[in-house]
Amino acid sequence: MLRPVRESVFVSRHRERWSRLEELLEAVERHGLRELSGDEVNELAHLYRASTSDLAVAQGRRYRQELQTMLNRLVGKAHALVYVAAVESGSDRLRQFFAYELPTELRRSWKIIGVCGIIAVIFGIVAYVSVNSDPHAIYALVPEGAVPAPIRKSLHDSNFAVRAAFAPAMSAVVITHNVQVAIGEFAGGITGGLLTLYLLAFNGLFLGAIAALFARAGFGWDFWATIAPHGAVELPSIIIAAAAGLIIGKALVMPGRLRRADALKAAARRAATLLIGVAVLLVWAGIFEGFVSPRRIAPELRLAIGAFNGLALAAFWLLAGRGRNSTVAPSP
Repeated sequence: MLRPVRESVFVSRHRERWSRLEELLEAVERHGLRELSGDEVNELAHLYRASTSDLAVAQGRRYRQELQTMLNRLVGKAHALVYVAAVESGSDRLRQFFAYELPTELRRSWKIIGVCGIIAVIFGIVAYVSVNSDPHAIYALVPEGAVPAPIRKSLHDSNFAVRAAFAPAMSAVVITHNVQVAIGEFAGGITGGLLTLYLLAFNGLFLGAIAALFARAGFGWDFWATIAPHGAVELPSIIIAAAAGLIIGKALVMPGRLRRADALKAAARRAATLLIGVAVLLVWAGIFEGFVSPRRIAPELRLAIGAFNGLALAAFWLLAGRGRNSTVAPSP
């Protein structure tokens, strides 16, 4: 008679736990694990572990087979739902990142991205005005090895005069180069952002100076039309990469109330989010630079394609991921 009494006490003590676990499992079945709050996910994990222990106790004490069967079914159901959902979450990680985390971080970092954009534009304008007034000024602004030969043809007929068959190779080369530039700006954060600022300024100077040379040669319209399809994504990407580097640099130089190591960890997470996004954006830009920019299409159409890419990037930046709780950590 002792066993039934002990078993009844065991059941009365833990029945509420099993009922709550069943309730959470039904919610997961209906809506998925992601729809649970953080507290509910933690509760589900705790109840699953506790019920697993309850099953072991019931089996060890040889309680009624009906109770063991019920607990075995409950634990098995929890295991299947929780672990299958976890696998699905892993396979769904990219969608979560690009649909919510990246655009949220872009909006959160708009100030530092804006500062980087202003710096690039200022240096670009300075170089354009200087070289447009005196072509020899380019030697004071960019390294001699980066100065192009005298402009005789449009950008479309010189740098982009490639056959369609070479488009994949050109796209791969361009993507690789641009990603290296972005990584350099990001890594420059370990210098307190000084190297990042130098690379950002150099890119602005180089673009402005080259644009001025083509404008003086009478190919300014074609220059911007050729740059537009890929530049509408590529140029913002380079600026965002610089912002990622400055986020690291700021945490290194001005950690605030956090320990420098903790500030760097938090900044690294933010910067890594931006850099991964930049890498994907540069692939997007590289595809257009290899397959669209060199094509013999009207400059107006090339400009329209650039405008479309720019608007698509802006829409993603401003609209994606809204209306849902952000997974981005608080600012250090």
